[in-house]
Amino acid sequence: MATCERPGFQALAWLLCLIFAHLSASTMAFPRSSLSSSLKVGFYGSTCPSAEAVVRKTVDKAVSRNLGIAAGLIRMHFHDCFVRGCDASVLLDSTPGNLSEKEHPANNPSLRGFQVINKAKAKLEALCPETVSCADIIAFAARDGALKVGGINYTVPGGRRDGRVSRKDEVAESLPPPHFNAEQLELRFARKGLSLDEMVTLSGAHSIGMSHCSSFSKRLYSNGTHAHDPSMRRKYVSFLRTKCHPQRNGGQNPTVPLEAKTPGRLDNKYYKELEKHRGLLSSDQTLMSSQSTAWMVRNNARHGSTWAAKFAAAMVHMGSIDVLTETQGEIRRSCHVVN
Repeated sequence: MATCERPGFQALAWLLCLIFAHLSASTMAFPRSSLSSSLKVGFYGSTCPSAEAVVRKTVDKAVSRNLGIAAGLIRMHFHDCFVRGCDASVLLDSTPGNLSEKEHPANNPSLRGFQVINKAKAKLEALCPETVSCADIIAFAARDGALKVGGINYTVPGGRRDGRVSRKDEVAESLPPPHFNAEQLELRFARKGLSLDEMVTLSGAHSIGMSHCSSFSKRLYSNGTHAHDPSMRRKYVSFLRTKCHPQRNGGQNPTVPLEAKTPGRLDNKYYKELEKHRGLLSSDQTLMSSQSTAWMVRNNARHGSTWAAKFAAAMVHMGSIDVLTETQGEIRRSCHVVN
């Protein structure tokens, strides 16, 4: 089993070491079937040494201009990995007779960051043609976004290859919708080899980013029994009604921050807001309402650095879901079309 020495490590790095050492000995945390021995840190060390630096520079520039891009890149990695595995299928355009994942309402028009991936890919194709996969660029970019807005850094194994298939109708059966309860979320994540704690941990990504009113507006109004969703604080409901009023929005679908306290910072404030009944989505607040997850929410709310280390570990694990490696798939020359 790996060992960790405290001296010389910064707090987050030390926690990461402890968590990875624990998880390496736990088949429950990392099901063997969901990991790939073909992924490795420094995968492009000899074939394209500047690959990760190029992606990071591209992400840094984009996020400096618009903090919301970081949330978009993290969400893109999640949406990619949960549908057909981490194979960049989320980037593919539709073709005659086939609508791609991009066209599903879960991705269109809310998914952001495509232009960042495309810019990084163009730079890498100029440096190292047909070498760095779009799937790896997404994984690197999500990490770099987390670092930029949350100070959360971690090593990302590379070696993913790009898929050739993307189907709109596969999105709904793979991604958890915003109305799921904790039990449904647990089952959906378990199908991908992720634990209950990893589900709660990754939900902390909702400390950044925006949500369209359509994803939660039903919680704000009467359902015949209650004036609004009783799990929401009344003052929070009143505030949201000023942003998401169907008669005042004129058919528009405005956005509001997923977490209003520190919307531009990836941190554990998300869990503190759940404790105060200010979770925006049903799938957020259910984590506090459910006995199986409420204690995890409380722990994450109290121990921010521990949550950050767990988030890093869970992102690495998620990035290994059903990957294509070695001779599988391809290395796309352009991320939005197959070769």
